[in-house]
Amino acid sequence: MPIEIEAPEGRGYHTIRSNLTESSYTDFKLKDLGYDLSDLVLAYVDHLGHPGLRGLLSMETGGSVPPEQVLLTSGAAQALFILSTTLLSRDSELVVVRPNYATNLETPRAIGARIKILDLQFETGYRVDPDALKALITPETRLVSITVPHNPTGTVMSRTDLESIVEITGKAGCHLLVDETYREMNFNGVIPHSASLAPHVISVASFSKTFGLPGIRVGWLMTRDPVLFEKLLAAKEQIQICGGALDEEIAYRFYRDKERFLPKILKNIRRRFGILKSWMESQKHFEWVEPSGGCVAFPRFKEEFRSKIDPARFHEILNSRFGTFVGPGHWFEQGGHSMRLGYGWPEDEILEEGLRNLTLAAEESLR
Repeated sequence: MPIEIEAPEGRGYHTIRSNLTESSYTDFKLKDLGYDLSDLVLAYVDHLGHPGLRGLLSMETGGSVPPEQVLLTSGAAQALFILSTTLLSRDSELVVVRPNYATNLETPRAIGARIKILDLQFETGYRVDPDALKALITPETRLVSITVPHNPTGTVMSRTDLESIVEITGKAGCHLLVDETYREMNFNGVIPHSASLAPHVISVASFSKTFGLPGIRVGWLMTRDPVLFEKLLAAKEQIQICGGALDEEIAYRFYRDKERFLPKILKNIRRRFGILKSWMESQKHFEWVEPSGGCVAFPRFKEEFRSKIDPARFHEILNSRFGTFVGPGHWFEQGGHSMRLGYGWPEDEILEEGLRNLTLAAEESLR
């Protein structure tokens, strides 16, 4: 499996001037939260995770997913790993959409699962067509995996399409995984947690993306299926027994106070999206499917430039000459002329500088 040595945390954030690789909101500092944690006992905690946080998440489902079927994990990455290793085995069948990020592709491959891929197309707005997905499902399919809003494109599945996919997978007798870590960043309004829609659906999310708290390593998964949940809990116990007391306490207090933080986060995201959209409309080298959620976009070089620009040279110029980084297309098993651009993490002036540098690097790549 690929090791993410190209990620900014591997290179060192200090080595990057304009970091447009991040797929999250700006990182919070502990002092920004204002929590006094001096009396916290650093003991083993509830294996399911912080009861208060699980209760808040359950309430958001209207109680359809009870607190005892919400499992806190070490980020969404661990939740996805637990799901793959619990539901899949050698020769199990998985249907997954692409472009996608490595966890949803490489872990099933390492297990030896048979993967059917629904390749999303730029020309159709990266839409997940329920009928196309249905055509890939067989009686052998154990799991279908989608992301709403989508990473890396920032597109958002309609409520109608999501409910169609829930119905299709339910009739097929397979589980549906919905990675909904950008759920609150849906520009058209928040939809219900997917796990509330049917017992075979599993919701996964984390504090890393929308909430700017990747450093506390807290995510969750939830399902209305009690038999499956017991297996997922057993898998977590084998990996880490329980989460960190400090991480989960911060996560609980933040989620309890979510309405103190979320409006500012969303306001900043929409302003930065405006900066990105204005740049896209003013430059000539790139095209995109305009995002409708999340804090990432997936632009690509326009057709007239693809034969003239070598992607490797473009990234070398962008990185070494301009100190600017984006997520190259191969991170998502896409061609080199595509790239993920994160606009939620950098401050406005750094974002603007990075976008100017993309234009300069493209122009220099044409010489």
